[in-house]
Amino acid sequence: MVGPARKKEAVAHLVSACAASQRRACKVVRQPRSTQRYEPKESSEEERLRKWLNDFSQREPRAGYRTAAKHLRREGWEISDKRVQRLWREEGLKVPQKQRKKRRLGRSENGSQRQRASAPNEVWSYDFVMDRTSDGRRLKFLCVVDEFTRECLAIEVARRITALGVVAVLAALVKERGAPKHMRSDNGPEFIAGAVRRWLESQGIAALYIEPGSPWENAYCESFNSRLRDGLLNREEFASALEAKVLTAEWRRNYNERRPHSALGDLTPAEYAARWRAALVGLAPHASANTQEQ
Repeated sequence: MVGPARKKEAVAHLVSACAASQRRACKVVRQPRSTQRYEPKESSEEERLRKWLNDFSQREPRAGYRTAAKHLRREGWEISDKRVQRLWREEGLKVPQKQRKKRRLGRSENGSQRQRASAPNEVWSYDFVMDRTSDGRRLKFLCVVDEFTRECLAIEVARRITALGVVAVLAALVKERGAPKHMRSDNGPEFIAGAVRRWLESQGIAALYIEPGSPWENAYCESFNSRLRDGLLNREEFASALEAKVLTAEWRRNYNERRPHSALGDLTPAEYAARWRAALVGLAPHASANTQEQ
């Protein structure tokens, strides 16, 4: 036995395909015209159900219609699984077969995924990496990275680097390149020391301290540190601090000038920075001309 819905489809097909009148088509398929013209009105309850199911699917992307029906009944709805399944399908809801892992941004507003660099010399990040010479004595590596160009601006190697040593390294870089807008770091004692804070403030540089215990918020520097350890520190045994300085300087040149970086379109950090500088120089005449016109 054919139901009214199928008959409605048959009448609509006859009207469009055979250019028959609706009255005649209804006679052929034995469908009352009042049934053919009836348009069901969705109740407010149905609308609320559809909205609830869409919200539920957003909150619980791995749940299906059966789980949704259980939640609805727990909330006091008298509803069957079949009705929920019908609405679920009509709304186009489904459990995705493949999932993409979610990347957490961290809680701090100073993390690298929230405060991103949009130009060279805008955000520098710095951190320490530890190693030892062959006699077991400690070596400290202070790494400074431009987050936009991925350039390693400096690697200071010493047995001991205090807050004043950090200031000396940064002061030399600022003298050479100009001051960045922000400096990102963890909450190490050398970085939160009063001497460093006062110097940053005197240069007009804002300090971005990441959430304690959240190294992923300093992602660019942490990524660089892992490359430094994998490409140099895990391969070389340093006989002295001087040898460590010489080999580190050579590795840094190779990293900046000869190693292509996938995030930079397979350019080296030095090439990428040079292109930006050239682009800025090219824009400079236009900027000055606009200034004169105004």
